[in-house]
Amino acid sequence: MTQMIAMLAGDGIGPEIMTEAEKVLNTLKSDFGLDVELEHALVGGAAIDATGGPLPAETLELAKKSDAVLLGAVGGPKWEPLDISIRPEKGLLGLRSELNLFANLRPAILYPELANASTLKPEVVAGLDILIVRELTGGIYFGQPRGIRTNENGEQEGFNTLVYAESEIERIARIGFESAQKRDKRLCSVDKANVLEATEFWRNVIDRVAKDYPDVEVTHMYVDNAAMQLVRYPKQFDVMVTTNMFGDILSDLASQLTGSIGMLPSASLDENNKGMYEPSHGSAPDIAGQGIANPLATILSAAMMLRYSLNRADLADKVEAAVSKVLQDGLRTKDIAGDGGTEVTTVEMGDAVVKALLAG
Repeated sequence: MTQMIAMLAGDGIGPEIMTEAEKVLNTLKSDFGLDVELEHALVGGAAIDATGGPLPAETLELAKKSDAVLLGAVGGPKWEPLDISIRPEKGLLGLRSELNLFANLRPAILYPELANASTLKPEVVAGLDILIVRELTGGIYFGQPRGIRTNENGEQEGFNTLVYAESEIERIARIGFESAQKRDKRLCSVDKANVLEATEFWRNVIDRVAKDYPDVEVTHMYVDNAAMQLVRYPKQFDVMVTTNMFGDILSDLASQLTGSIGMLPSASLDENNKGMYEPSHGSAPDIAGQGIANPLATILSAAMMLRYSLNRADLADKVEAAVSKVLQDGLRTKDIAGDGGTEVTTVEMGDAVVKALLAG
């Protein structure tokens, strides 16, 4: 049966990197038997310009009926003056919420060829392989009440609410534990239980769920210490599970350990493994249109899509092997060119991955 993929390029470098990922998917269709249909739609700033809102009804309908969503990036300074309720990022948050994509998986893997591209010493990061599991539809990003108000002293103040239901914590905990079971069987839960009651509760639920996974070693760490430890000795971590906001911050920090955020994919899944897949970097409007963006995170996001939502782990392996091959051959986009090699454009990198894929 033909599976449908919603292709949402978005803003900034989104269209450029999505074009290269689409090349890879079309090659899998024509030469490797992947039975998919790719359908494009607007999201983010591009959707605002065309329709007045960041998540048109047509886009949401397509995303809901598709088997998976591949997203480029949203946002940029052009739309920052808009009210926060209709900025491009609301399109992304809306998709996560409407599709109930509660589990965000962000691998931070250092390819051997890029050890010198990291800002840390190679001996600190060599062999790095971390999976950050971030809760994605709860916490302070979605909690109510929220807003800007005038307090009793007549002064304006901004306020947000950090709240987690037991069921929300339990389901993300189980994703973390099950992921750890497939890896090195170590899970570190990150919170701020010494200050925030909501994350003290988080820690309690993690400990309760841990009893169902006796083969997984569980530790807890405050978020400030976790940030420090990621820089000091990142290889101590296997799977990290944490809240929405903490995961947002720590996953970006972890990405830099690998040399470039342009290398890192992500998956956001619902309870049935339907997901939205996107690179961990943003829209990078400062380099849009220059042909220097790194498409590998988006291509690797497509590989995660093949693995988790389309049940084609065999093709995911081929795509990941092709990415490894182009790195072994010394090809580098500008963001990872610090260790030498041959600098190539966005399009040239995409073409090289296709060539490596076809060569097997």
